[in-house]
Formats: sequence, C-alpha cells, structure tokens
Amino acid sequence: EVQLQASGGGLVQTGGSLRLSCVTSGFVFDDYSIAWFRQAPGKEREGVSIYGNGDSSTYYHPRVRGRFTISSDEAKKTVYLQMNNLTPEDTALYSCAAVLGLDYDFTWENYDYWGQGTLVTVSS
Repeated sequence: EVQLQASGGGLVQTGGSLRLSCVTSGFVFDDYSIAWFRQAPGKEREGVSIYGNGDSSTYYHPRVRGRFTISSDEAKKTVYLQMNNLTPEDTALYSCAAVLGLDYDFTWENYDYWGQGTLVTVSS
C-alpha cells in the first residue's frame, strides 16, 4: 500500500526554521515525483516544492525560492523540506504528495497519493 507520512511541523517565531519530513513506502521511490503543498484556513491550496526522485530535479514556488530547500534520502525513502526565514505567511498545513513521473507541476489534481499533513505555525 502506498503511504506517505508528513512530520516536523510546529510553532516557531518569525525568522525561525523547521525541517519537514515525508516518509514514503509502498512504491518504487525513484519512479515518482514528491511535492509539498500547503493550505491555510480560508485560502487555496498551493504548491511549495517538487522533487523528482529519478533525476534529483527540484522546483520551487517563487514565494519560497531562496528560503526553502527540498532534498531526498533515497535509502530512507524520505523527502525533506528545510524551511528557513519563516514568516507568518508561511503558516499552513503542509502535506506531501506523490505522482508517477518526473515532469509534474503544482497542479494538485495530478497527484495520486497524499499524506495527512503537518501543521506549521509562524508567530509574529
């Protein structure tokens, strides 16, 4: 069974950092793209970052480029999202998702498998 589990969220002050983890199982890791999405109450879900496990490609939403870094540990089948210089606008439920292939974008409807998410709260 395909499973994704996000963790690492918490409460931080503006300017702080968190590292999120997405532990996966049940599929051939290198065949999939793994993406991070986030959604705050009353706002639309938006893509944050994408990692193509097969070719180590990365993509970032402009709002987080330069502050967030996505990476992968193939041995652990885990994708990480290092988040630095956090602001209150980053407050959201962060979820990881997977889809077969390497050339996917932030269209969330394209992603087949989802974790339950981890809450990130950034105080002013």
